[in-house]
Amino acid sequence: MSMLTRLHYFNCVVETGSISKASRIFDVQPSSISRQLSALEKELGVLLLNRTSRNIGLTEAGETYYHYSQSIASDLDQASRAVNDLQQKPTGNLRVSMTVGFAECCILPLIPSFIAQYPDIKLSLEMTGRVVDLVEENVDIAIRTGRLRDSNLIALKLVDNNFLLCASPQYIADNGSPDSPFKLMEYDCIRYEYSGWRNWFIMDEKPTKLAINSSLTIRSINGQKQLILNHAGLALMPEWAVKDELENGSLVQVLKQHTFSPYESLSSTYAIYSKRELVSAKIRVFLDFIKANVA
Repeated sequence: MSMLTRLHYFNCVVETGSISKASRIFDVQPSSISRQLSALEKELGVLLLNRTSRNIGLTEAGETYYHYSQSIASDLDQASRAVNDLQQKPTGNLRVSMTVGFAECCILPLIPSFIAQYPDIKLSLEMTGRVVDLVEENVDIAIRTGRLRDSNLIALKLVDNNFLLCASPQYIADNGSPDSPFKLMEYDCIRYEYSGWRNWFIMDEKPTKLAINSSLTIRSINGQKQLILNHAGLALMPEWAVKDELENGSLVQVLKQHTFSPYESLSSTYAIYSKRELVSAKIRVFLDFIKANVA
């Protein structure tokens, strides 16, 4: 039995002057209330109530305790309601850490709609290439590419990265299209300057590292896209970053019959959050919204 319940029983008995009346209010047996009052007195080490066959009165200690117990019970009730409201109603501060490229291409365009739907959530968005510690840095959700290292975290897959070899139609018109991944040394290849995405692999049967001609590197997904849109060469791009450009024809996919990756395995992008029994409403609705709207 919780201390809060005992306080409610105690207060009600004091206010009604009767265990039987309190039992009817709480719809429990009088013996149950009597046991809980005795347990409360035992826990405190002091007699709170003088019981007779006809009435119940407060001892001096009981009067002092009742003065505080009214306030305590009220405060605990308010605290419980506040916590339940937070759990049921999406509200409060929500801190989200995201990789820069995925944020710019996929998340930021969705934020105005999310805010309009959940105006009581205050968003704090961080875009970074580093791996954040959710607990130490008080981050609610991290959006990352790659595998989980911490078993205390949960990963919700948002999208497969599906790296595609892309170029502008003009670059292909000026330079021709490679007919084999092993001829990329003859073309201008723009490399992503990040240790995990620096190399190019063909994944058709087994991961095979490709030799490429790369005199230009950049540490930005959108930077790569701007370069190839302006005819600087070929780049290995995640499909989510170039979907619109492929649809409108400003970029074309090269060597469609092959599967590429910037490392020796295929990858996805995940929303990561701490493992817990109850996920707050603000985290839950953000995850559901992003999952439903990220292509």
